[in-house]
Amino acid sequence: MQDLKYPIGLFYAPEKIETIHLKGWLDELAAAPSRLKTAVLDLSDSQLDTPYREGGWSVRQVVHHLADSHMNAYIRIKLALTEENPVIRPYEEKAWAELSDSKHGEIEVSLVLLEHLHKRLVMLASSLSESDLNRTFYHPANKTSATLAETLGVYAWHGNHHIAHIESLRKRMGW
Repeated sequence: MQDLKYPIGLFYAPEKIETIHLKGWLDELAAAPSRLKTAVLDLSDSQLDTPYREGGWSVRQVVHHLADSHMNAYIRIKLALTEENPVIRPYEEKAWAELSDSKHGEIEVSLVLLEHLHKRLVMLASSLSESDLNRTFYHPANKTSATLAETLGVYAWHGNHHIAHIESLRKRMGW
């Protein structure tokens, strides 16, 4: 049976992040908004309000979560580029997903936001030097520092992960 929670598996950063990894992740980040738009194409409100798995978020919440999460990622990257190992502010993603804009808002707003956000993210990330990519931020909830190189991989995976939730739901439901 397919893993409904992690349809593409968990993210594992390579031991040594190479240029080929970064190029692939930037390509995935650039493609994610279009892939997401295709994944939700022609879904009705009822379908958008269907959870991708039992106990999971609705498709609508997943779309809005991607915008929320990737906005946070972009800000974390900019903080790490302008401060020395800044402590980032975690957010309660489950609580955010329960807010009215996430539960009931039109997905087009987040689709457009994600499209332009990813353009900025890829534009910025493409300009980073090796030294920049090794800059870090500290996540107090995880009690770890993450490099920007690894962060790009995490968010490339994150987009693919949630798009796969929607694609697998569509396949299971015959949409």
